[in-house]
Amino acid sequence: MPPLSTAAAESFLAQRHWGALVTLKSSDGRPQISNVAYALLDGRIRVSVTDSRAKTANVRRDPRVSLYVTSDDFWTYVVAEGDAQLSALATQPGDETCRRLLELNEAATGHPHSDPDEFFEAMVADHRLELSFAINNLYPTLSVQRR
Repeated sequence: MPPLSTAAAESFLAQRHWGALVTLKSSDGRPQISNVAYALLDGRIRVSVTDSRAKTANVRRDPRVSLYVTSDDFWTYVVAEGDAQLSALATQPGDETCRRLLELNEAATGHPHSDPDEFFEAMVADHRLELSFAINNLYPTLSVQRR
C-alpha cells in the first residue's frame, strides 16, 4: 500500500478520535505511551489531560510529542508529531479552559454534552487542562514534512 498523501493523512486524523500519545520520560528518555481521546481542531491536535499525570509532567519538561492513530483494520496508520503546549488549569467552572475542553469533548464524541455545567465542574475537580500541538510532521505520507 502506498503512503498516504498529506491531505489524506490529515483527513484520516480528523475522522478518528482515539490514539496513543507519546511523550518522553525524564528518567531515561524512553517513550511514555498513553491511550487518549483527541480531536483535530483548527489545525491542532487537542487532548484533555490531568495535571498530575506523567504525560503532563513530561510535556512540561520536553514538549516533543507524537500521536499514533490506526485504522480499524490496524494496517493503515498516521503519526502526527509536534511540540505540545499546555493550557492553564481549569480552576473555575466555565472558564476558558473548561470551554475549550467542552469543545474538544463534543468534537471527539460527535455530539453536544448533555450537561455543560456538570462537565465544567468535573473538569475543575479533575484538575484538567488541554494539551495541544500543531502538526509539524506526518507519516506515513509521501515524504512531506511540514514546518
